[in-house]
Amino acid sequence: MSSDPWGRVDETGTVYVRTADGEQVVGSWQAGSPDEALAYFERKYEGLVVEIGLLEKRVKTTDLSAKDALAAIEHLREQVDAHHAVGDLDALRARLDKLVELVEARREERKAQRARQTDEARHAKEALVAEAEELARSDQWRAAGERLRALVDTWKGLPRLDRKSDDELWHRFSHARSAFSKRRKQHFAQLDAQREEARRIKERLVAEAEALSGSTDWGPTAARYRELMAEWKAAGRAQREHEEDLWNRFRGAQDVFFAARSSVFAERDAEQAENLKLKEELAEEAEKLLPVTDLKAARAAFRSINERWEAIGHVPRDARPKVEGRMHTVERAIQEAEEAEWRRTNPEARARAEGLTGQLQAAVDKLQRQIEQARAQGNNAKADKLQKELEGRQALLEQALK
Repeated sequence: MSSDPWGRVDETGTVYVRTADGEQVVGSWQAGSPDEALAYFERKYEGLVVEIGLLEKRVKTTDLSAKDALAAIEHLREQVDAHHAVGDLDALRARLDKLVELVEARREERKAQRARQTDEARHAKEALVAEAEELARSDQWRAAGERLRALVDTWKGLPRLDRKSDDELWHRFSHARSAFSKRRKQHFAQLDAQREEARRIKERLVAEAEALSGSTDWGPTAARYRELMAEWKAAGRAQREHEEDLWNRFRGAQDVFFAARSSVFAERDAEQAENLKLKEELAEEAEKLLPVTDLKAARAAFRSINERWEAIGHVPRDARPKVEGRMHTVERAIQEAEEAEWRRTNPEARARAEGLTGQLQAAVDKLQRQIEQARAQGNNAKADKLQKELEGRQALLEQALK
């Protein structure tokens, strides 16, 4: 008979293991000595110890599923409960019980983690749906379209929810994308129609602009070109492949017309500038006739000057009032000299002139007072204007006195 702390072999070769529930038969050994029997079944125990240790390590360090872990534990437990080993079997049961607790705890932890991930995924997908529905109303076609495509990629990277919830959220998400795509398609269809209409309008405007490019009716044609430009801007843009070509033709036609007009106007301006120079010389010649001392000679000289004046063409519009005003001043002076001479030689006119003298003298005195008052008030412009009027009245007075 042989024994150790955890087992023994009786005289018949039966091997026993000691447990908390008493001795349990391990098996029968007839092939050798009792010590060899105990050593054999102790090695069986050590094998169980190694297997349990490996399983504990897998549970703690790998993603072994709870189902597979519990199946492995149950398999080892059956071996332990079969009592085919000699050793502290109760300790092995205790280790397996703790391993079951660890697996259950891991399963609950993973379950909670999956619940958290599912909740996070739900919130994330709800946020994606809300943003997609907001983007579905956007008119920023390119930016919104790119963002919606990015949202799809984000959606694909999120965990699935339960079938019902996932399907409902996906339906809303997909509907928002479809609504945006429909609105964008309608927008660009309408835009294409508008651009096609703009192309037709601009082709008509180009045709008219090209037809007008050779016109020499400068004023009306320039006005019509301004109208065509306003119509061009109001028409909107045509398709990109047509817009640049149409614009180049339209602008080119205008350039032809305005270049021709500029050339003609430049010649006209040069001619009018020369005319102005000639008329200024005549105005200076006429001004030398003043004051009028020889009425007959002055009248003849002015008539000659005026004939040469009329033979000269137009002068620049902005210079016309000044140069013509100089001639009119000389002409009025000669006319006033003629009137004075008539009054001087006409008895009836002389009588009227004598009565007029007092009136003219009163007017001269009044103007002198007004000039002094204007100067005192610092209104030199008014004073200068009154001074010119005074000179005219004085001239009339001098004629009347003569």
